[in-house]
Amino acid sequence: MIQTESPLRNRPEMHPAMRPAGNNIITIASGKGGVGKTVLAVSLTQALANAGKKVLLFDGDVGLANVDIQLGLMPELDLATVISGEMSLHDVIFRCDAGGFDLIAGRSGSGSLGSLGVTQLREIRQDLALLGAEYDYIILDLGAGIDDAVKTLSSGLGPKLVITTGDPTSLTDAYAYIKVTTQTAPEADLRILINMAKSEAEGLKIYDKLLSACRNFLQIEPPLAGIIEQDEKVSNAIRAQMGLMTRFPTSRAAGAVEDLARYIIRGTA
Repeated sequence: MIQTESPLRNRPEMHPAMRPAGNNIITIASGKGGVGKTVLAVSLTQALANAGKKVLLFDGDVGLANVDIQLGLMPELDLATVISGEMSLHDVIFRCDAGGFDLIAGRSGSGSLGSLGVTQLREIRQDLALLGAEYDYIILDLGAGIDDAVKTLSSGLGPKLVITTGDPTSLTDAYAYIKVTTQTAPEADLRILINMAKSEAEGLKIYDKLLSACRNFLQIEPPLAGIIEQDEKVSNAIRAQMGLMTRFPTSRAAGAVEDLARYIIRGTA
């Protein structure tokens, strides 16, 4: 796991309620599906919980919400009831006892967030930021792409982990997300995470490609948050509908996610 100096390191630790609203939201973005984004979001959430942090996982994937499916859960309430105005975000929080964290589930196939206007999306983002006063971290699992829902939900404070693999399309789409984000928020805290790399050396090469594009065309240098190598245990955990950190806690991928959690804890403390 490669670690870089966090721009937030060495700041005095603050009680969650005293932090600026939204500063403790860790956004998981990709620009493209199929890069292991949701598995990473779930695993990181549990790794932070295992480290003693109070964490909420928010499934913000438009129409393809699948955090509950991956974990074999059946929450009675989900984001759709919030969008309909029946409930607040706080009302639909589901406790994942096995993982030690809280969850706000989406609704697979509903497309609910995609049908919302920007004003409504901003309200959800603001409510989520305010809810952050009750948690050490909120992990926001975004949908793939760069539509209005993704752009609006990923706005605001807090680190944004951009997930990419070595696939050319994945790199292109990750760059597109970075470009759009910096156009609307030049000071955004963007960090790159290489997933499913064949080796650490390959992961570094992938990062260098994306970094070069960011330097040449955007004049920014997003730091490397880490490299997670390929591990068959990840797909095995998905098939078992269990979190990676529960099913295979000593696997190579789980160890890399634990490193990432430590990186985030050090960087925001």
